[in-house]
Amino acid sequence: MSILKQRLHVTIRGAVQGVGFRPFIYRLATELGLVGWVNNSAQGVLVDVEGTQAQLQNFLLRIEQQKPPRSIIQSLESKFLAPIGYQQFEIRTSTGGEKSATILPDLATCSDCLREIFNKSDRRYGYPFTNCTNCGPRFSIIEALPYDRANTTMKKFQMCIHCQSEYENPLDRRFHAQPNACPECGPQLELWERDRNVLSLHHQALIQAAASICQGKIVAIKGLGGFHLVVDARNEAAVQKLRRCKQREAKPLALMYPSLESIQVHCQVSELEASLLRSPQAPIVLLQRKLASHAIAPSVAPGNPYLGVMLPYTPLHHLLMAELGFPVVATSGNLTDEPICIDEKEALQRLSSIAEVFLVHNRPIARPVDDSVVCVMMGREMVLRRARGYAPLSIQGAGTSWDLGAEEQLPTTTPDSQLLSTGAQQCAPTDSLLAVGAHLKNTIALCVKEQVFVSQHIGDLETVPALNAFERAIADFQQLYQTQPVAIACDLHPDYLSTQFARNSGMPAIPVQHHYAHVLSCMAENNLIGMHDSKPVLGVAWDGSGYGLDGTIWGGEFLLVTKTSFERVAHLHTFRLPGGEKAIKEPRRVAIGLLYEIFGDEVFEMKHLVPVQAFCDRELGILQTMLQRNFNTPVTSSMGRLFDAIASIVGLRQHTQFEGQAAMELEFAIAGFDPDECYSFEILATSSPAIVDWLTMVREILANIRCGLPVGQISAKFHNTLVEVVVAIAKSVGEENIVLTGGCFQNKYLTERAIERLQAENFRPYWHQRIPPNDGGIALGQIVAATFH
Repeated sequence: MSILKQRLHVTIRGAVQGVGFRPFIYRLATELGLVGWVNNSAQGVLVDVEGTQAQLQNFLLRIEQQKPPRSIIQSLESKFLAPIGYQQFEIRTSTGGEKSATILPDLATCSDCLREIFNKSDRRYGYPFTNCTNCGPRFSIIEALPYDRANTTMKKFQMCIHCQSEYENPLDRRFHAQPNACPECGPQLELWERDRNVLSLHHQALIQAAASICQGKIVAIKGLGGFHLVVDARNEAAVQKLRRCKQREAKPLALMYPSLESIQVHCQVSELEASLLRSPQAPIVLLQRKLASHAIAPSVAPGNPYLGVMLPYTPLHHLLMAELGFPVVATSGNLTDEPICIDEKEALQRLSSIAEVFLVHNRPIARPVDDSVVCVMMGREMVLRRARGYAPLSIQGAGTSWDLGAEEQLPTTTPDSQLLSTGAQQCAPTDSLLAVGAHLKNTIALCVKEQVFVSQHIGDLETVPALNAFERAIADFQQLYQTQPVAIACDLHPDYLSTQFARNSGMPAIPVQHHYAHVLSCMAENNLIGMHDSKPVLGVAWDGSGYGLDGTIWGGEFLLVTKTSFERVAHLHTFRLPGGEKAIKEPRRVAIGLLYEIFGDEVFEMKHLVPVQAFCDRELGILQTMLQRNFNTPVTSSMGRLFDAIASIVGLRQHTQFEGQAAMELEFAIAGFDPDECYSFEILATSSPAIVDWLTMVREILANIRCGLPVGQISAKFHNTLVEVVVAIAKSVGEENIVLTGGCFQNKYLTERAIERLQAENFRPYWHQRIPPNDGGIALGQIVAATFH
């Protein structure tokens, strides 16, 4: 009696292309004696198999259990159909259709490929573009879905007979590895001078580039997602030259080390930090320096107890670092406030005033993908810049959460709610929707059906090249997923270039208040949205600035967020910023505005105060007139500006050279101090919203300064006070779930102490992991807010 066969059709969605999923299915099906086919589609991977019911059930079970290590299954849908009578199992040609497959990020070199490039008997020995289905370029080379070689920047490289054999062998780890190549048929290196004169080719180009670094030269290196500017990290003169040419005065520079062991010589590395460094994402990890790390040039990260460190993540970097044997600065190949260069000809134009030689290759880069930056916060990873290795993994709308934190549930209904802001439009979550993010640390997001694709870090929209990169990223996402959004979510600030783009697009614009977007972003990441029993959440959104519903500059906000709207339940006592935008780069101005709120005109006679001493009499007169007349002195409740003011008052910094510098130095000053004391503050609950009154705190800080209390102790007490403010407001509001978000919660001392205190008081705090707490997370929050309408 013949055994009755059945046919099973399976649709697998998620990060399942470019990770060896089809060969895995092929091997599994043939092992189980199944017949049928598998292919890539624009939605993911499709499987059609025939066998007995027991075989098919075992097949489904083992897909989940044994899937390739780099794959992420977001959904697996199966249905039984009438058998057709397949005779064998095969891998079929990819098909098109509606584009919703998850594109995998670029992945760091795997151990197998690493062994090959250092094995003298291997045909890929010393080859800087070695890869397989477990590693190599993905997002930086894909031009269209599905993920096939013809849809990547590798399409012009025809595989040799050996590579083609690997590519077609289902049992080979390079089976359908789209960037597969070798020295005979793949991309090659060249070393150029500024006039494009070719100095050397292939491996000799790498050797000569390494020699140039040893000589103290600045070398522009075309890598995976763009150019790096590279110098010897031990050479102070070379680092200073790089800073001058790049116009980057003091912001820390990233380092690349040859090995984990070499990092451990200079930095404290925990088990989790080591795991992050060696992960497929291979981000820049912020590590605490050891006291004996004097080998690194002082100008790499002046006054900073942390170093931003990464390991080599491509064969090119591995070969270069093995040749050098010492750490190098590897910073983005751009001028300050400009996007990273991705094309060698463009690099000659934009970087010729910086780099002395150019190590280039002929594999085109489809889009700029910067290095990601992470730190360890409260014993787990926190992404501060989301790019290579993380983007553009999707946020899933209807599926179940996955353990890496990049797929969370978004709302699948369209409830009635209060208006987000004047002019908000309605948009169902199943519509294609674009979010254009904030002005600083910009990212964009595209909602296709129930998935949200968050872009790589684009940067600050301060220059024409940066704005062009922003517009290219939008067009790129729309082209990849072949969708035309029906509406655009944007920031409420009318002057943001991203907001103006939305309003000039011809599509309905949905303005979303900045801090509301911050809170929703963290809620989405922590799966606090869309649950039927979801309770209101108290969002603590602290940053430098965000346009408020009342037209003032918000930034020290407590928002009670319900299923569909929010209420501003408390905020910092407001003060004025003399000079407006100018105050952002001059903490001394912020301090004057803060002190004027306490002392009025008397502050200008308090010559013993450091911020007052930072101005001449003429400048003080101008500031006094501005404050008296309310001329160019916008009102703010910003926590970021409060940090700036305190940093100025205690004498740490009067001018900043990069965003957050004063606040960082105030945090770093705590080192060596561990007091539990805090300053006095009041919660003025007679008005709505409640006001967090910091005036008494500032008076006490001034008294501590007069008594000679160390700056580090004052800073610790200041931070402790802010934590107690969070706890006090949480108790007043009475909601269990507390979300900590905004750029201020990149501060390790503040965030970890706040979490510990909230937990001690039986609250449930939530903070960011894979979506940045800074403005890099705004686009996701905007998408979520727009789906509420």
